[in-house]
Amino acid sequence: MQQQETRVWDLFVRVFHWTLVAGFTLAYVTAEEVQTVHVYAGYTVLGLVLLRLVWGFVGSRHARFSDFVYRPAAVTAYVRDALKWRARRYIGHNPAGGLMILLMLATLLLLGATGLAVYGIEEHAGPLAMLASQPESVEDVLEELHEGLANFMVILVLVHVAGVLFESVAHGENLARSMVTGRKRSE
Repeated sequence: MQQQETRVWDLFVRVFHWTLVAGFTLAYVTAEEVQTVHVYAGYTVLGLVLLRLVWGFVGSRHARFSDFVYRPAAVTAYVRDALKWRARRYIGHNPAGGLMILLMLATLLLLGATGLAVYGIEEHAGPLAMLASQPESVEDVLEELHEGLANFMVILVLVHVAGVLFESVAHGENLARSMVTGRKRSE
């Protein structure tokens, strides 16, 4: 019997997601090695995040923040139910997934801002080149913060992937596939 599917993730969300994966990965692996590639990958990630923030207000139903931002009590209840293998299935992001999206976007914004600041100070380039006269101690703090945020983002990505795998098993559907096709099983 063929299961009915519904469109959940629009083309923008899917292209954003996979381009962000590639851009962040490229920026992370080139951080100490290839400055030009790292900078352009960072610009790409920051630009994507800014576009996603806009899309969170004007995009399709499941792309909008209003569809997946839940109160803390709802997130807590969802996680509690998920740990007991009885969490309800959501067509869009579940409450924990919604919180993860917000955490990732906020982390990437801070990562981009600190990256621009470090680039401005070290290279006297980019939109924050006016920071070039900052003392070395400021540069050191910003660089440590930038690296810390990048490593925190890796942790968030690992938790995100674990959540996708958990949800895929718990609800018997391939959520990674839905981020390629844009479709999920109907309720």
